[in-house]
Parts: sequence; C-alpha cells; structure tokens
Amino acid sequence: MYGQDARQQIRQLRAASNEAMKAYNDEKVLSFLTEDVLTTTGNGTLLSGKAALANYIEESAGSRMYFVRTPEQICTRDGRAWEQGTWKGYDSQRGTEPVVGGSYAAMWVKEGGTWLIKSQLFVTLQ
Repeated sequence: MYGQDARQQIRQLRAASNEAMKAYNDEKVLSFLTEDVLTTTGNGTLLSGKAALANYIEESAGSRMYFVRTPEQICTRDGRAWEQGTWKGYDSQRGTEPVVGGSYAAMWVKEGGTWLIKSQLFVTLQ
C-alpha cells in the first residue's frame, strides 16, 4: 500500500512539475527539488545544487523551450524512489512537435513528508 501511494504521489508531482515547466514558472519547477539536487543535463553538464540549476535556467531565459517528462517506471522503498522514463523538449515558437528528447532517471527522497527530487539524469537521444 505504501509503495502504491508513493508511486501515485510521484506521478502527480511529475505532472505538476511538467505543468510548471510549460508555464515557465521557474520557482515552482525548483520547488520539487532538494537543496543539494544533482542534475545531469541532456548534453552531460553536471549541476550541483538547486542554486546551480536556478542559475542554469536563468541563463537560458528568453528560451521558449519547455520539457515534458513521462514516467514509465517508478519503484519505491523506505522513503526513496526511482523514476525512469522519456523526456521531450518543445519550442513553443516552432509548433507543437518535440524538437529534442531522450531518456531520464530521477531519484526521489521523502523529506518532511514530501517527495523531492534528489538527483536526475537526462540523456539526449533524439
């Protein structure tokens, strides 16, 4: 029961983070992460911490790209979770078809009763 509820919660959080990205709500996007989150971007750039990711997002301000992550598998145990799936990047100025995409994995942890992303890896394959 705990695992099923956790998977549902993570799916809901992923959907909310996708909506925040599509709305270009950077503050909301960052709210799904731990302070010490590790992010490897699709081109292999490693960002250490929420502040580094916020700076990376700020540097790309003006871009009309947003990303949608689609979970294919979520496993949970003892306050940790593994999510893997596919991601697609969209450029609202180019239309409705994705312009880039690939695979991703994310580690979630439960902190203070809330699921947050502790690390995430994106690999550009399209």
